[in-house]
Amino acid sequence: MSVEETDTHVHLKHASGSTASILKYGATVISWKEDGIERLWLSEGAKTDGSKPVRGGIPLVFPVFGKQTDEKHPTYPLPQHGFARNSTWEFLGQTTEDPTTVQFGLGPENVDPELYKLWANGSNDFTLILTVSLGSGSLRTEIEVENTGKQSFDFNWLFHTYYRIPDVTDTLVTNLVDSRCNDKLLKEVYVEKAPMVSFHEEFDRVYEKIESHKVLQIVELGKVLVTIERENLQDAVVWNPWIKKSEGMADFLPKNGYLNMLCIEPGHVSDFVNLAPGKKWKGAQKTTVGGEIKVQTNIY
Repeated sequence: MSVEETDTHVHLKHASGSTASILKYGATVISWKEDGIERLWLSEGAKTDGSKPVRGGIPLVFPVFGKQTDEKHPTYPLPQHGFARNSTWEFLGQTTEDPTTVQFGLGPENVDPELYKLWANGSNDFTLILTVSLGSGSLRTEIEVENTGKQSFDFNWLFHTYYRIPDVTDTLVTNLVDSRCNDKLLKEVYVEKAPMVSFHEEFDRVYEKIESHKVLQIVELGKVLVTIERENLQDAVVWNPWIKKSEGMADFLPKNGYLNMLCIEPGHVSDFVNLAPGKKWKGAQKTTVGGEIKVQTNIY
């Protein structure tokens, strides 16, 4: 079990042989290998030099998801997805050996001043602590948000996780049935009725307030690839750009890479968390390789 720090990365290795790499820029997990197999998708055109957010891995979304449309909201001036994913985080060190666990921190002093000033004129004081835990067959990422200022603030959080898969057209995602769905492409809100969700065109949906006991699973040809558990993350974005949108993103390579990736993104994005001064909020996701198919739905 080891942790290696370089100027730009932190590399983790577990006794089981699993590995992970985190880029300090954005505190983005850009690699997670189990049994020698890469489990995260990273674009061949991803920028890892700090010039723009990373396309792939696990980018971190804070304090706003997407682009705010309410001109009166404090997050409105911010760019899409905020500033956590394009700020260089401070490596705080290793906390445990098994699982191999490290932490990163972000505060206003780590954010580009011009960018930070866009959020309530730079008046929101905060501390983010990201904990990454690599176990045997699992990867867990946890965020703690602390309001260290004198006024309340609103925020969204999202683990924008890109999974590497053999073929998205053979892939299903389970346990979203009966959840409220905000379909970004249809611009409609409805209750999901598909027992399992499949992918044969562009897909962009926010599943809201999913029951906390439900796990999400990526299943390919009857085999569970990963099982995703959520802690205090009520929502999940499911996204695949498909052909046209992939072609329009310069850093999305290869252009047919959409066939080998699928984003399942636990977060709190259907509404804002309001955090009072001195208070903390935590959320986490844990992804485990494999497992049995779990059907968590009402069957009549």
